[in-house]
Amino acid sequence: MPAFIHHIATETPEFIYSNEFARERMKGWVTEPRAKRMVEMIYERTGIETRYSASDDFLRDDGVLFRTLSDGTINSPTTGERNALYAKAARELAVRLARKTLAECAVFEKGEITHVVFASCTGFANPGPDYHIIRELGLNESVERYTVGFMGCYAAFPALRMAAQFCEANPQAVVLVMCLELCSLHLQVSDRPESIVANALFADGAAAALVSAREPAGERPYYRLQGFQSALIPSGETHMAWDIGDHGFNMVLSAYVPELIGSNIREMVGGILEKRGLGLAEVDEWAVHPGGRAILDQIEEQLGLPGEALEMSRGVLRDYGNMSSPTVMFVLKGFLEEAETERAMTCAIAFGPGLTVETAVLERCGAAVGTARGEGKGEKVALGEAVGMLDAGG
Repeated sequence: MPAFIHHIATETPEFIYSNEFARERMKGWVTEPRAKRMVEMIYERTGIETRYSASDDFLRDDGVLFRTLSDGTINSPTTGERNALYAKAARELAVRLARKTLAECAVFEKGEITHVVFASCTGFANPGPDYHIIRELGLNESVERYTVGFMGCYAAFPALRMAAQFCEANPQAVVLVMCLELCSLHLQVSDRPESIVANALFADGAAAALVSAREPAGERPYYRLQGFQSALIPSGETHMAWDIGDHGFNMVLSAYVPELIGSNIREMVGGILEKRGLGLAEVDEWAVHPGGRAILDQIEEQLGLPGEALEMSRGVLRDYGNMSSPTVMFVLKGFLEEAETERAMTCAIAFGPGLTVETAVLERCGAAVGTARGEGKGEKVALGEAVGMLDAGG
């Protein structure tokens, strides 16, 4: 019995700022002239124009977490201080997104939700956002809750796979899957190249999906889940890692990551598709996690994809940055909203610490009617505009 993604909804925190603003702010915070030049170069090459944050500290000298010291440098908040803001902001964002998801998808009543699967790697709280979703939305208190923790950018796939397995085991199951990350709370102001790269790429956001085995009515596009596959690139174990330090979570992100992914991706994806009786040429839509512009360039080149194949991924990177686990769901949502054909075979790919590669094969069914990308995103507090530096963005 197949499971279906009936709807995907996305949400971001209220604060938005431009890449130019972030670049200039970071140049002011790093100390070494070489680091300032590195900030200039790296931020120019990210492919990001705007990103969102749960904190407005980046425009203030007296922020809650990040405060400018008398010598012009920035303080380093403790992990506890960062996590306290995560607990508050994640709860608010999760509840808002859950309400939005159910409001946008009229197929299910809130009383029909049987499971909540919550994925995050940027904070910890118990009771956490999954608990508050049930209490504040008035879901049944018997709803089963599961947390997919600390997996990183690929966590959407284990969460969706878990939801599909629940639905296959129980045809009456209706699963709310949510990925929520507040990466900006773990900003590490340092002259080290890996810190500068992480600060230049990561941002905050959340995405949710409603999954069940109920056959969709076909009134709006949906995904039929065909299968999932996990794979490892052991040679990349030391090149991408994520651990907890005394002053936030520490990201190890080597410049070799795009090359490592590129040198392995064709064999890995080809083998995964072959198990489904598919070839590369039979994939109509590529929903690739935009971990960075260089990663997308490598995948496009190594898989021999046409120039427009990763346009959706590049658009999400441009408008939102790398939000870790929700990001690939933003891409999948974009394909639903812009669907022009009744059917398309979709291959979704994400990467994370390890290096871990997670893939999903989905069949996108139904063409969109009267929808537009970004519709219903809501008003945001455009912090970049306050200083005259915000570019137009998604």
